[in-house]
Amino acid sequence: MKKLLLPLLFLCLFILESLFVQYTPTELFGHSKIIAPHFLFAGLLFLTIFVGQKQGLIYAAIFGLLFDIVYIEIIGIYLFLFPFVAYLVSKILNILQNNFFVAIVITIVGIALLEVGVYEMDYLIHVTDMNFVSFLKLRFYPTVILNAVFVIIAGYPLKRLFEKHTEAMRAE
Repeated sequence: MKKLLLPLLFLCLFILESLFVQYTPTELFGHSKIIAPHFLFAGLLFLTIFVGQKQGLIYAAIFGLLFDIVYIEIIGIYLFLFPFVAYLVSKILNILQNNFFVAIVITIVGIALLEVGVYEMDYLIHVTDMNFVSFLKLRFYPTVILNAVFVIIAGYPLKRLFEKHTEAMRAE
């Protein structure tokens, strides 16, 4: 049962993202704002930080592919960016001290990198024609703020869950 805990958690975060988009009124954040919840990705980054790089990259690749299959018409953007940003986060944590507050900041920076990476890929293959300044105003800032609030609220429970998971893995 413990082996199914992480996949079920990430599946719930995956579903929570779509429920958030579907049931949150657009007037809540303003009509012209585009907000993309990255709750799943925040969980993947916390997994990378508190459990390990190997598990973080594996789950990032699997759920990146799932994200591409379900939501994006081009397979490969999230399949590449989820593990890439998780890898960068793990390398940054080799330099910095690993504690809860650093994990929150690094997770928010990782989400910001993901947003910029997705925008740049979409711009490169002509999926969007929005200029970078408009992207910052309409999508980047609202998305980072929303996900920062989520990381602050859900960060500690995720940290505790992943620490318990690590202890259970060591006990086996």
